[in-house]
Amino acid sequence: MSNTYEIITVPHPVLKQKAQAVSKVDDTIRKQMDGMLQTMYDAPGIGLAANQVDILNRVLVMDLKKRVERGYESEDGDDGDEKEEAIGPIFMANPEIIYESEEMSVMEEGCLSIPKQYAEIERPAIVRVKYLDYDNKEAELEATGLLSHCVQHEIDHLNGILFIDYLSTLKRNMIVKKVEKLKKQDLL
Repeated sequence: MSNTYEIITVPHPVLKQKAQAVSKVDDTIRKQMDGMLQTMYDAPGIGLAANQVDILNRVLVMDLKKRVERGYESEDGDDGDEKEEAIGPIFMANPEIIYESEEMSVMEEGCLSIPKQYAEIERPAIVRVKYLDYDNKEAELEATGLLSHCVQHEIDHLNGILFIDYLSTLKRNMIVKKVEKLKKQDLL
């Protein structure tokens, strides 16, 4: 059984800080990745960045395999292509976007650190990411659809950016106030 973490929520200051690169993926980082993945499953979510568990290193985990049963099926009933279905879990250290398409995509996003709040976010439709994998090997991933949104969302976390930062100040402040109210009412 791996260790799990507590997910921090807005307006925690660590969520706005930039995470530091890791020198390599060793047993310590693998243990962190395993704990983050279990934390994400328990939440439940499809992606989790280290900032969200109060660790400031450039590590993220994702797993879209069970996205449909978690309520991430697209509105038209199409739950993505077969290739995307087979991807997961994904472990990334030091992820860096090396290509992004000019074509854009809009999807509703949510966040474990901003519970029960959602908004339509526009991002590049296709990205290519280079990173160190679970075995400390250099790897690349080309992502489309939900995976593209998810990996960009998680990399944003590592840069201290939240999905609500793409919204107007008014909408962003309203969402943070809603989360604080839910916390006070013990509804999170």
